Amino acid sequence: MEITIDSVLTEKAQGFKVGCIDYKDITVSGSPQMIKGRLQLFQESLYFDMLDKELTAFEGIKEWREVFKKAGTDPSRYRHSAEALYRRVKKQNYLVPIHSAIDLNNFFSLQYAIPLGIYDTDQLTGRIEISIGRETDTYKGLNGRENVLKNMIVAKDQKGPFGTPFVDSERTKVTEETVNALHIIYLRPSMETEEAYKLMDAVSNMFTQVHGGEADSKIIS
Repeated sequence: MEITIDSVLTEKAQGFKVGCIDYKDITVSGSPQMIKGRLQLFQESLYFDMLDKELTAFEGIKEWREVFKKAGTDPSRYRHSAEALYRRVKKQNYLVPIHSAIDLNNFFSLQYAIPLGIYDTDQLTGRIEISIGRETDTYKGLNGRENVLKNMIVAKDQKGPFGTPFVDSERTKVTEETVNALHIIYLRPSMETEEAYKLMDAVSNMFTQVHGGEADSKIIS
């Protein structure tokens, strides 16, 4: 799968990079109790950790607010997905289980304080580019709304945009019928390559332990 980053985005956001994990032959199902328990315990622990901390004390939250600004997105109006999850936890509005892939995706986002997106590869067509959205870039999102993606970081295939660090599209969502998936991990720009690969290894190993299949990882910068 060919994945590139538009040069305009890398010029505006120095150090911008993503980790991409291509999963084959996975089995998505209701989350096992281990995942449900780990997600719940992590949220409870994070809640107490945030009682005496500002959200920007978490490096991933802080850096990704800056990335949004550089791309042209107001981070106070459009919260990146990791910050949105943290704000839910801060209000004790804890996430409820959906299915194994989404629950793990949310767990990783909370653990590393960065946005992640997971997509059904069989709903993607052709080359993928990550760029800054234009006014004509829109999609129906998982938030139930038609989202205008102007000045947002957006992933596109030949059919058009399908994902952002803000909210993903209905078109490429992972379901319990998904057998092939693409994980896009929006890494902190300051993260060194070696550290980034360790993070990706941890994500892919845990994901395949739960879902089976094979994983192929790479960093795009």
